[in-house]
Amino acid sequence: MTGKVWLVGAGPGDPGLFTLKGKQVLSEAQVVVYDALVGQGVLNMMPKEAELINVGKRASNHTMPQEEINRVLADKALEGKRVVRLKGGDPFLFGRGGEELELLTSCGIPYEIVPGVTSALSVPAYNGIPVTHRDFCSSLHIVTGHKRKGQAYDIDFDALVRTKGTLVFLMGVSALEDICRGLLQAGMAEDMPAAVLVKGTTSGQKRIVATVSSLKEEVDRQGVETPAIIVVGKVCALAGEFAWYEKLPLAGMKVLVTRPKELISQMSEKLRRKGAEVLELPAVATVPIWPNPALSGCISSLSEYQWIVFTSPAGVRIFFDALAAEHRDVRAFGGVRVAAIGGGTAKALAERGIYADLVPEVYDGESLGEALAGRCTGNERILIPRAAAGNQELVKALEKVRGVRVEDIPTYDTVYEKQDFIDERAEFENGSIDYAVFTSASTVRGFAKAVEGLDYSTVSAVCIGKQTQAAAAALGMKTYVAKQASMDSIVEVLEKLAARDKTE
Repeated sequence: MTGKVWLVGAGPGDPGLFTLKGKQVLSEAQVVVYDALVGQGVLNMMPKEAELINVGKRASNHTMPQEEINRVLADKALEGKRVVRLKGGDPFLFGRGGEELELLTSCGIPYEIVPGVTSALSVPAYNGIPVTHRDFCSSLHIVTGHKRKGQAYDIDFDALVRTKGTLVFLMGVSALEDICRGLLQAGMAEDMPAAVLVKGTTSGQKRIVATVSSLKEEVDRQGVETPAIIVVGKVCALAGEFAWYEKLPLAGMKVLVTRPKELISQMSEKLRRKGAEVLELPAVATVPIWPNPALSGCISSLSEYQWIVFTSPAGVRIFFDALAAEHRDVRAFGGVRVAAIGGGTAKALAERGIYADLVPEVYDGESLGEALAGRCTGNERILIPRAAAGNQELVKALEKVRGVRVEDIPTYDTVYEKQDFIDERAEFENGSIDYAVFTSASTVRGFAKAVEGLDYSTVSAVCIGKQTQAAAAALGMKTYVAKQASMDSIVEVLEKLAARDKTE
């Protein structure tokens, strides 16, 4: 059976600008053919089980020729696969999507187009530049600044100048001098505001505003990196007044988040709302131990325990999955009291109708053990369903109470993950990442495995607690620890670091 191809626009970089339909289609892909300009946040949404093909398309630097890309799309679809062609920006705005459809059409391969948010609109918006404003202009013109090697520009500069509208040039930074000269020779005023906008919607966002006559000189002085776009028009003068993105508390900061995959989105969302660019490295995954006769036996006699202790949201999820597998619900808890290691675990319990009787002031195993030991009289039977490699400080604290029986039941293994489409080690070595967030000692170990060979002294680690901090410090990382073991407390630490970094 013939498969199907979706041409999907990934937007300008910020994963929040990736469309809902694009995200849905991507999640169902069996093959993903992606460009170099697709933002890292969107790349992290690619299904783990999909075949990933990096065609590396960028101006004047193609890993795979366009004709070969077209053939790959057709061949994979003819294998019966669901193929997503993931392209930066919008697939039809100078994205050569039309060329890719020609072969698909001739082969009778079905396809769909999922439009994307184009950088021509979004990047000026993130820089406080409205591309239209009735007091300044009444039209917008998007022009490719790219030209074939050895050929002259096929741009009617005279016509562009006569429109008196906003001009946006994509892929034109390398030809900035030629573009500005063409506009001036066509009669544009020398003092017309103009801007080069670099890496828009990401932590590397930079804006250079000058005039058409002085923009090239200013860009040479300040320097730029690609991707970047050129905007020409009176609206560029509004950037200083309307700029908003850089006012967010974490704007300009790139943060690596290493939480387990099922929890990573919550932390990332909190940071993105504050303006940070987030690179997600799941680092660890939780794999339920199943079948698990020991856990099944505990569930069948749950009412015989005085306390059940949960040490992670993953532990809560896996325990309740096992409870359901035994055709039992929260009524099985009866009069058993419940302890949670911290706010996140307590929240996971509350979502399932159980409110924790005990949450320590300091969210770590030792503090939980000491707090629970203080509640025990010596006749308690305590169940701890948790990771196979759980910290022993919790158990040691409880065993100090004579007569207490502790059953430490492994319910899941922690395994380390690594993805191949983003080189985290290179990101740290070139200084792209400002801080890494670690929410457990296991995520520190998972990170270390993912970036083997890295000089860990280059890593500034924001840690959720003392044990996590100790694991990071043992590798030589520079560490900062949250006052409380919560996501909000981690965000507070990063806000203080961002404020400090901006004043230095």
